[in-house]
Amino acid sequence: MKIATWNVNSVNARLPTVLEVLKTCEADVWCLQEIKCIDEKFPREELEGAGFNCAVFGQKTYNGVAILSKFPISDEVRHLPGEPEDEQSRYLEVLIEAPRPVRVASVYLPNGNPRPGDKYDYKLRWMDRLNERAKALLAHEEPVVLAGDFNCIPRDEDCWDPKAWANDALAWHDTRERFRKLQWMGYTDAFMARDGRIQKYTFWDYQAGAWQKDWGIRIDHLMCSPHAADRLKAISIHRMARALEKPSDHVPVIATFAN
Repeated sequence: MKIATWNVNSVNARLPTVLEVLKTCEADVWCLQEIKCIDEKFPREELEGAGFNCAVFGQKTYNGVAILSKFPISDEVRHLPGEPEDEQSRYLEVLIEAPRPVRVASVYLPNGNPRPGDKYDYKLRWMDRLNERAKALLAHEEPVVLAGDFNCIPRDEDCWDPKAWANDALAWHDTRERFRKLQWMGYTDAFMARDGRIQKYTFWDYQAGAWQKDWGIRIDHLMCSPHAADRLKAISIHRMARALEKPSDHVPVIATFAN
């Protein structure tokens, strides 16, 4: 089974590119972020036509997450517990009913800039809520993959210039500490487990020729519970999706698991 994460940066604005990537970068499950549309505007017909079942948790103009699966989807959870007043669509969890089922979540963490401030406080609270949910899922002793745009640069080696990012919310020590807590409780960073090389990026800004200069960062991650990590075989970053016409500023990351 192949499980992918990809921040599409508006599924409707980039639908031809999305369909091309889904066709050329084969995966059984896609966790999408920043779909930037309400549920009713999600291009369900086109994606179902491409062979996927769809679960969607959308939001007008901003945020929004979705999961596409070649297998049936059930047990849908929309939103993280812990802050009922939070109206942002950033977390969608489902059970993928493959021959060996796996629970998958599409995760879109807040950016958190500017830091310090309310946006960064919200980011930290959101990460705490995610960690609480992740801990609860471990109790079920089933394969779990938390896949998405974590807006976290885990190491200095995961960005083109650590000095340029040193004070940014994505690399700040409180952000990294919460990401490490996810690992300490038992989740494996799929990239680090099956690759781990430095300066392998998943995001390049649209500004300042970042793509052409390879000024990138690694912020898109697949975090695997022990039962999922035991089945993890390979990881790949589909870098050339960034070179397509009208690309997202992120590229897909695809993990391969034993069936």
